[in-house]
Amino acid sequence: MAVSVGQVDPVPGFAQYLRLTGRGAAHVREQLERHQVWVYVLAIGAGLALGSGLPAAGKALQILVWPVLGTLLYATFTQVPLVQLPSALRDWRFLGALCVGNFLALPVLVWGLLSLLPDDPAIRLGVMLVLLVPCTDWFISFTHLGRGDTGRAIAATPVLLLGQLILLPVYLWLFLGEAVLELAVGSHLLGAFAGLILLPLMLAWITGHLAERSSSVDRAVRLLGSLPAPLLAVVVFLIAASQVHLVVDTLGVLAPVLLVFLLFLLGAALVGKGLGRVFRLPVASARTLVFSLGTRNSFVVLPLALTLGDSLQAAVVVIVFQSLVELFGMVAYLHWVPRWLIRSRTSSTA
Repeated sequence: MAVSVGQVDPVPGFAQYLRLTGRGAAHVREQLERHQVWVYVLAIGAGLALGSGLPAAGKALQILVWPVLGTLLYATFTQVPLVQLPSALRDWRFLGALCVGNFLALPVLVWGLLSLLPDDPAIRLGVMLVLLVPCTDWFISFTHLGRGDTGRAIAATPVLLLGQLILLPVYLWLFLGEAVLELAVGSHLLGAFAGLILLPLMLAWITGHLAERSSSVDRAVRLLGSLPAPLLAVVVFLIAASQVHLVVDTLGVLAPVLLVFLLFLLGAALVGKGLGRVFRLPVASARTLVFSLGTRNSFVVLPLALTLGDSLQAAVVVIVFQSLVELFGMVAYLHWVPRWLIRSRTSSTA
């Protein structure tokens, strides 16, 4: 039977994470996420090569994007302990800092960074979509690798997921106004949200309940934990192969987008450090907060971007590009956060 979040709360750590997802599956997942930067780079390169050399084959692969993406989201959502949401609300200081940072401070930061972008609706929409939603999966692994509090990272995921699903439309309405309503109707955005986000989320919630009662389902959920990284590699390969012309057309505007993403990573870390002090968080919890603020849920908003009209399809490239920038940024975070930004009490007084 899966271990509840309430059980991991008193003595948080990666051991509890291993019990939650299964030792073997968690080991595979950890190894994949250690090297996923290069896996995704190779997948994108292979997709671009295929799409350039065999355009017809690349276009034919586009039909596979939706089923693979739906499977990816279902596999990811099964790792979010939705059935343990009440237990996740116990540490109000950490969750308060997490919600203030992700849902108040970072949207203000994103709003300020938009001024650095070209006046292109597709680019701006892509940046907003990806930077306004906190990550609910690999930030757990980065928290562990960065010597954060893995137990609290696990406990936070259902709060982060439900919060972003509720607030993302509000943010887009505030930033874009009534244009968002026209966009949703004209691009079948609501249909994609229901079919590729709400449906996998509901199935994952049902699976979580079944896993508490069935050891075989519980083992299946643990195995699903190793799928998101390779499935995301397949998704970016398919997108690169089928949208190679879009990638080429967008290259000219990626320089200011890169600057925005780098400034976001820097700003998110500093916001996390500041909120950690304001909420008087322990060192490990403060590091967890920083990793949560620095990581975004790129593949959750990817299906929404894929439904946009032709004039807004560059948002897809922006979202995939952000995930790559973020992964390189997390490599930097792993060295910077525990050694310099939020040092342990003993090292800071030494």
